[in-house]
Amino acid sequence: MNSSYHNTKLKVFSLSSNIALAEEIANHIGIELGKSSVKTFSDGEVQINIEESIRGCDVFVIQSTCKPVEDHMMELLIMIDALKRASARSINVVMPYYGYARQDRKSRAREPITAKLVADLIQKAGATRLISIDLHAPQAQGFFNIPVDPITAIYTIGDYLLEKYLEDVVVVAPDHSSVSRARRLADQLKAPIAIVDRRGPNENASTISIVGDVADKTAVILDDIIDTGSRIESSARALFEHGSKKVYACTTHPVLSEQAVERIASSDLSELIVTNTIPLAENQKIEKITQLSVAPIVAEGIIRLYEQQSVSSLYT
Repeated sequence: MNSSYHNTKLKVFSLSSNIALAEEIANHIGIELGKSSVKTFSDGEVQINIEESIRGCDVFVIQSTCKPVEDHMMELLIMIDALKRASARSINVVMPYYGYARQDRKSRAREPITAKLVADLIQKAGATRLISIDLHAPQAQGFFNIPVDPITAIYTIGDYLLEKYLEDVVVVAPDHSSVSRARRLADQLKAPIAIVDRRGPNENASTISIVGDVADKTAVILDDIIDTGSRIESSARALFEHGSKKVYACTTHPVLSEQAVERIASSDLSELIVTNTIPLAENQKIEKITQLSVAPIVAEGIIRLYEQQSVSSLYT
């Protein structure tokens, strides 16, 4: 714990989506979480009270927009408005998991671009900066007219894998859009990459082939989000069919909806490695799932921004 940030103008607040992560971040910085409360009226309206002065302070608000997404989004927007009206010097939104990020373009007629809508709402409410971890589409930074700091958890995952001393590793991108992400981890592990090549209308009705040599190797699938688990499950099955001796899966954001936990538990995966950008429910804490903490890198980012230092090393 760094005690040098007591009695400063640095404030960290948590809303309700990920209080444990926020407490860990504050502990790494060496301060206590700001005092605030989130209440709900009988009709579901959210009321937020900030219970200490933040006038002239640089405020960082921790909130992932995970399930229930709309509730957490409204909490964030209301909190930003409250901070703006309380004369905070800067309002920095720390959104470890940026909800709606997968809706970043029109792939069919009459579709919304909801990731842009969310960016507009955050800016209109009064945020002055966004910090997020492993955005689904890095180009979503362009939806904002305020600074965006896209921190990555890939190297946190890589450090964990290096400690496991895996042999004959190949890093696998589960689709073509994930290649750049896989290459970053492969560079850290000093390993080659392979690609799962999917041809078909959807995840469940695809012809899958593997581009690259995975036979007799330990395959490490790297994705940014695990939602239903079907893509990781089908990728692992294809890798075993092509001769991989072990398969690990790594992902930053454990959405884990529908039957994802059951799929992972019954699969031949050796381990699923996730981070705590989204908290795990009790029924999701199974032996095969390992959760790493992003608190150290987020805390480092907050300290550097507060001290007006470079944060570029947290991107790479």
